[in-house]
Parts: sequence; C-alpha cells; structure tokens
Amino acid sequence: MKVILLKDVHNVGKAGEVKNVSDGYGRNFLIPKGFAVEANQKEMAKLKHIEKQQEEKEERIKKASEDLLHELQKHHFVIKAKSGSSGKLFGAVTSGDISSHIKSLLGLVVDKKNIELEEHIKQTGEYKIDVKLPGNVKGKIALKVEGLEED
Repeated sequence: MKVILLKDVHNVGKAGEVKNVSDGYGRNFLIPKGFAVEANQKEMAKLKHIEKQQEEKEERIKKASEDLLHELQKHHFVIKAKSGSSGKLFGAVTSGDISSHIKSLLGLVVDKKNIELEEHIKQTGEYKIDVKLPGNVKGKIALKVEGLEED
C-alpha cells in the first residue's frame, strides 16, 4: 500500500514522503493515528500543491536575503569603542553590537545569529565579517572598529 506520510515516522520516513508499507501497517496504524494518508490521486495532487507553495516560499526568502546582503555590502560600517592607546579595546565588539549598529544606522534587522564571528573583536582595525542569512545566502560585510582613547 502506498501512503503519504503526514509526520515523521521512525524507520519509515519523513513527512511529505510517499512510501510503500504493508497493508496492515498502513490501515491499522499509520492512517488511524494520523501519521499518513492513502496515496490516491487527490492526495498526490494536494502534496504537489503543498510542495510548490513551499518552493515558492523558499524562493521568496532567498530573494529577500540576497537583497538584504546586497544592501549591507554597499555600506562600510564603523563602530567606535573605548580603547587604550595601543588600540586594544576595553571589552569587545560582538555580533550583537554589530547587529544593533546595522539596525540603528540603516533600520535593517539582521539577527545576531546571522553574523558569524570566530571570536569577539578586541582590537581596533578593519574586518571582513561573515554573514549567513536565511535561504543559505552567504557573504561578507566590511567593518571598521575605531577607538575612543581613554585618558
């Protein structure tokens, strides 16, 4: 019997997959428990429609992420932080600081989880920061950390 899985089922498959299962397992367990429906033409058409909607949604997310990355790459961000005369910062610049700076400067929301720093920035200078946005869109943005010298 062919079924379309509605939920992930251990040792059978993931939601949305069409699987061949024994008649008894399908009729007595999967279908009554709501884990699957019988794979007839109506249900197959419904599945294709859902998959098409999901692809369109993913495409919209990817396009929005590409536009956001393009906008971010147009700018050269400058963050001022307290530092000593040697350029060593009193504290660090984190991904959250960078996210807040972008929001205050451009009004664009970039989640701090999307800004990938190997470690916090603890020195003044210029950096290329990795950004990974939804839809598997990756790129680099320019950041300059300037010091506000303390006396």
